[in-house]
Amino acid sequence: MDRSRAVYLTYRSLGAVLSHLPERAAVGIGDAVGMGLYALQPTQREMIAANLARVVGGTPPPGGRSRLVLQAFRSYARYWVEGARLGRMRRDTIVSNLTIDRGMEHLVAGAAAGRGVIVALPHVGSWEYGGAYLSAIGYPMTVVAERVEPPELFDYFVAERAAMGLTVVPLAREATGVVNRALRGGGLVGLLCDRDVGGGGVRVDLFGEPTTMPGGPAALAMRTGAMLVTAAVYSGPGRHHRAVIDPPIDTTRRGPFRRDLARLTQEIATRFEALIAAHPEQWHVFQPVWLADRPVPAVEAR
Repeated sequence: MDRSRAVYLTYRSLGAVLSHLPERAAVGIGDAVGMGLYALQPTQREMIAANLARVVGGTPPPGGRSRLVLQAFRSYARYWVEGARLGRMRRDTIVSNLTIDRGMEHLVAGAAAGRGVIVALPHVGSWEYGGAYLSAIGYPMTVVAERVEPPELFDYFVAERAAMGLTVVPLAREATGVVNRALRGGGLVGLLCDRDVGGGGVRVDLFGEPTTMPGGPAALAMRTGAMLVTAAVYSGPGRHHRAVIDPPIDTTRRGPFRRDLARLTQEIATRFEALIAAHPEQWHVFQPVWLADRPVPAVEAR
């Protein structure tokens, strides 16, 4: 059996087990896995510590930065446990376990206006829980996701999220048509955009340092006229979740397209700072974020 097939079977088997366990047992397993990964992955610990150092600055919380990094591992494990269970949870349970602290009126207004809403999201807490909640109350979301290997693993993820009420579209040229149709129907489109996976993103400042972020949300808003908001879903306390939705970003054109693209993407980055800083231990970005931490491209030999 090749490695990719083994990865797929492992994910599927673990997901099946976690989805059928009592909640307390599943959460306990996830917590243990998170602490185990923290102990066994020193390189990842250092990367997370470097990322979180930018967020908390020179004043780490009580217990030091190492405690915050451990909390990040445990939070990420909780995210995966919840993802494995969400598709089989009762809708009324999902609704009762999430509170939207502010901003639901923006989604309602955007949908009612028939132009749709683009929800720009950081990898914070459990965005999927928020998506499942919105589907349960009649506002299903379409999400664009990067393909993972092997293909059957991506198909498994798509099926699991469909059970939550989320429509997942692979990141490809065909995604444009699906997303545009969703927005024209007054739908919600969720775009995770705090990581520039493919490179070539828009240069922004994030927590005072230069990096790049995908320009897709801003470009899509300008081209379609859809409402553009930023939001996050935080996990806890306990089994509960809290969501916050910021006011719409003014996407009125002020100049050349590229200049407006840079301005709006910077506005998203600025809003992400507040969303991430509210619960930095729930920011699930374990890769280099800032330009200073990214590998320098090798110079081609001549």
